[in-house]
Parts: sequence; structure tokens; C-alpha cells
Amino acid sequence: MSSRARAGVAGATAAVIWGLVEPLDKRLLRSDYSDIALLGKTVTRGPGWRPIGFAIHAANGAAFGVAYEEIRRRTGWPARPLALGMALAEHVALYPLCALIDRFHPARGQDGVPRLLTNPRAFAQATWRHAVFGVVLGALAARDR
Repeated sequence: MSSRARAGVAGATAAVIWGLVEPLDKRLLRSDYSDIALLGKTVTRGPGWRPIGFAIHAANGAAFGVAYEEIRRRTGWPARPLALGMALAEHVALYPLCALIDRFHPARGQDGVPRLLTNPRAFAQATWRHAVFGVVLGALAARDR
């Protein structure tokens, strides 16, 4: 398997693991925020939102994994710290876009889609989730190196 394909699979796997840890951080931080709900409920508010949300999240993770691999190959930076750093940088850079979610998301206010921009618990959840993603991506993509 090529390094790009391995990184894509690693990114998709890391994104699925992210979705699987959501119930844990939702309980620990007492916040209903769910990236899977946010993505799935963009498409439908019907009973299919969860598998759709996981599929979109896995596809996003795969794309991120391929981008990560390109940066790793071009820079030669160590795989694991690069994956974690990129995941956390993406989180900090894009979190301000939550203002658009808070205003325009079709399911805002429903389960899993609370206000985000001014919600410190949701920010903590997103930070934790991006860290999990980066660690898993780095570990899986760096195998066989």
C-alpha cells in the first residue's frame, strides 16, 4: 500500500475513533456537542443522520490524512508530532467558523448541535477530539517506518 493510501486509511480510521470517543467526552464535560451529529444533521434530521455523519467524518479524515502525508513527505518532519500538531492547528484555525454553524446550521439547537463559538466545554471537547485524531493518525500512518 502506498504511503498516501496508508495515510488516507489512517485518517479515516482516526476519524471513526474520534466519533466513537464522543460519548465519553460528552459525559465527562457535560456537553452535548457531537461532530457526527453536526455533519449528519447537515444532510438529514431523519434516522440516518448518524451513519451519514460517520461517513462524512471518515471521508474528511481520509482527506486530512492524505494532506498530512504530503506535508510529511515534503518536510521530512517526524510523523507523530506532525500529525498531532496539524490536527490541533486545524482545530484552532477553524474553530472561529463555529459562528457560522451557530447561525446557519439547519439543526442548530437540536441534540448534538448546541451553540459552539462561546461554549468553553465544546471547545475543550474539540481540542480533545483533535488530539485523539492526531495521535491515532500519527501512530497508524507511521507504522512500518
